[in-house]
Amino acid sequence: MGRPDPSPSGDGGRPVQPPEHARAADPVVGRILDRRYRIGARIARGGMASVYEATDLRLDRTVAVKVMHPGLGDDDDFAQRFVREARAAARLNHPHVVGVFDQGDDDGTVFLAMEYVPGHTLRDVVRKEAPMTPTRALALLEPVVSALAAAHRAGLIHRDVKPENVLIADDGRVKVADFGLARAVSADTQHTATGGVLIGTVSYLAPELVVDGRADARADVYAVGVVLYELLTGRKPHDGESPIQVAYKHVHEDVPPPSEAVPDLPDYVDALVARATSRDRSQRPADAGVLLHQVHRVAQALREGLTDDEELTADLAPRPRVETEDTTPDPFDGFVVEDPDHERTTALEALPRPVEAPLAAATRSEQPRPARPRPAAARPAPSRATAITTVPRRRSRKGPLVFLLALLLVAGLGVGAWWFGYARYTTTPGVLGLDQAAATATLEKAGLEAATGDPAYSETVPAGMVLATDPEPGGNVLDGGTVELTLSLGPERYDVPALAGLTEDQAQDALREGHLAFGESVERWSEKVPAGQVMRSDPPAGQSLKPDAVVDLVVSKGRKPIEVKDFTGESLSRATAALERKKLVVKVVSEEFSDTVPEGDIISQTPSSGTLFRGDTVGVVVSKGPDLVEVPSTVAMGVEAATDKLEDLGFVVRVENSSNYIGVGFVFSSDPAAGELVPRGSTITLYQI
Repeated sequence: MGRPDPSPSGDGGRPVQPPEHARAADPVVGRILDRRYRIGARIARGGMASVYEATDLRLDRTVAVKVMHPGLGDDDDFAQRFVREARAAARLNHPHVVGVFDQGDDDGTVFLAMEYVPGHTLRDVVRKEAPMTPTRALALLEPVVSALAAAHRAGLIHRDVKPENVLIADDGRVKVADFGLARAVSADTQHTATGGVLIGTVSYLAPELVVDGRADARADVYAVGVVLYELLTGRKPHDGESPIQVAYKHVHEDVPPPSEAVPDLPDYVDALVARATSRDRSQRPADAGVLLHQVHRVAQALREGLTDDEELTADLAPRPRVETEDTTPDPFDGFVVEDPDHERTTALEALPRPVEAPLAAATRSEQPRPARPRPAAARPAPSRATAITTVPRRRSRKGPLVFLLALLLVAGLGVGAWWFGYARYTTTPGVLGLDQAAATATLEKAGLEAATGDPAYSETVPAGMVLATDPEPGGNVLDGGTVELTLSLGPERYDVPALAGLTEDQAQDALREGHLAFGESVERWSEKVPAGQVMRSDPPAGQSLKPDAVVDLVVSKGRKPIEVKDFTGESLSRATAALERKKLVVKVVSEEFSDTVPEGDIISQTPSSGTLFRGDTVGVVVSKGPDLVEVPSTVAMGVEAATDKLEDLGFVVRVENSSNYIGVGFVFSSDPAAGELVPRGSTITLYQI
C-alpha cells in the first residue's frame, strides 16, 4: 500500500503528516526490521499503526511496512490474532487486493510488509469528482466489490470498507487495503453503540455492528452501499455532531435515495443503493459476490442508456417487511413496514412504484369532501306567448356511478399491487446438491433460466454439484427470470510446489502463491546442494493440503567442514584409517630417508591443520627410515687414506691409538667393523697401529 491509513477518528479525515522534526524523531525510521526491511519515511499514522515506505533488502524492492503502535504490539493476545489474520489476508491473491508479503515481530515491534502502491485514494477522487455519474461511480466501485467477493469466498470480512482504504495507483489499478486487520482488532471485543468501542469509520458502519458488534459479509455490503451513495451525491447519507449521533441514524434511519440529492438518477440506481444499505440485513445481498452480480446488471442498463427499467428496479428494490395487526380490516390495512418516525404506515408506502403514485392520489384524503354547490344553469327568459312546461326532476345517477368507478379503481389498483408485488414472482426451486445439467433442467421446468456464476470451494459438496443459488432456494424470482448457480469446486486443496533448488525467499514466495503458509526453516549440511538453497519440504512436494496449511523447509548449510588433525610422526596406517573415516583421501606424496622418523611413519602432512570437505585430499611424506651405508674395509690402509674414503661415504671419522700402537700410521681396526650397515653420517672410529 502507498497511501495514508484512516485517521484515528475513523470519519474519513486525512491523517496529518508530521512535521520534519517529528519524523526525524520517529524511532522506527532508519531501523532494519527482522534484518530485512530498512524503514524509510513515514507515509501515514493512524489509530492503530503507522505506515512506512521501506526497502526489502533481501529482494531489493520497495514495500510498505505497517508497524503496530507499541501499546497494541505489547498485547500478546492481540499479537496472536494479528498474526492469524495476517496469514489469512496473505491468502487473498487477487488483482484488486493489496498483497501481504510478510509478517514479523522484531523485539516487540509487530509489523506487516505489504505491497507498495504509489498513487492516491478513493477519498481524493470523491473530493475532486463527486457527485459523479452512476457509470463512473460503478466503474470505480466494481473492482472494490470484486475484491470483497474474493475475500468473502475465503471467509474474510473486511469490516472497514471506506474510500480511505481504496487505493488507486498511478497506472489506474484499484486496490483494497487492510484486509483482516479490523477483524483482528475486533475478534474478541464486544462492540456496542454505548458501552463498547466502535472499530471502523462510523459513517460506514452497518446497523448490526453498532447494535451488537457482530457482523458477517453483509456488513461489508452495507459499507459499499454507503460508498456508492457518497460517489453519486458527494456527501455521506447520515450526518451528526458526534459519532454516536451518526451511528444512531444508521440504526434508526434508512439511507435516503441518492436521487433526492441528484435528480434524474434512474430508479434502478436508487434501488441498488437501497438494497445494499437496507437496515434489515436479511434484505441485503448475501455477500459481495451477489452484490457484484447486481452491480453488473445496473452497469449494463446504464450502458444501454435506459432511463427506467421497471423489472430491474422491482428486482433490486428491498422487499417490504410484512406484518399483520388485529384491527378492523380495510382495503389498505394489514401491511406495515418499519418506519423510524411512525408506528406504522399504510400499504400505500409498501406498494411498488408503478402503482404507488395513482393509489396515493386516489386516497389522498381519508374523509370524503363535501360536494361544492353548483350554480344553476342559465335559462333563456320565457316569452310571454310561450307556456312554460315543467318536467319532474330525475334522481341523479352520478353518485352510484362514481362509487362504482372508485370501487373498480381500488380493485384495479389492488390487483396491480398484487401483480407487481407478488404475482409476477415464483419460488426458486431447490437444486442444491444437483449437477449443473440436472439443476438447469429443474429450473427450466419451472420456467426459469439458469446462469453459472463464479464457482466456490466446499468441504461438503462434491465438485461439479450446485453449492448455492441466487436467489436462494425458496426465494422469490421473476417468472422467466434467471437463477445464478454457484458450482462447487470440491474441497479447496493445493499441492505443495517443488521447492528443491530454490532459495529460501523464493520458496516462501512460492508457498504464498500456492495458498500455503511457511512454517519454519531447518538447516542441514549437504554435499550436493549449495548453501542457502532448499533441499526438501515437509510435507514433501506434490502432497495436497488445505489452504494456509503450514509447510516447513529444509535448507542447505552447504558442505560440512572437516577438521584436519596433524598426524606427523605417527604411523601411516593409523593416519590413513582416521582420515578415511572422515571421508578424506590420503595420498602418499613421497618416501624419504629420515634419521629421526622411524620407517613407515609420517615425516610431513599437507595440510597439517584447518578444515577440508568430504573427498578432499591430504598429502603425506612417509619415512623410509635412516639411509644405511656398508662400512668399507680400511685395515692396513694409511690413516689419511682411510679417513678420506670414509668421509666420501658420508661418515664422520675419529682416529685413536690402538693398544698395540707402535707409531707406523696404518689402520689396525675400525668400529663399526668393515661390512656392517650403519646410517649415513655415523661416526667411524679408526684404531691405528
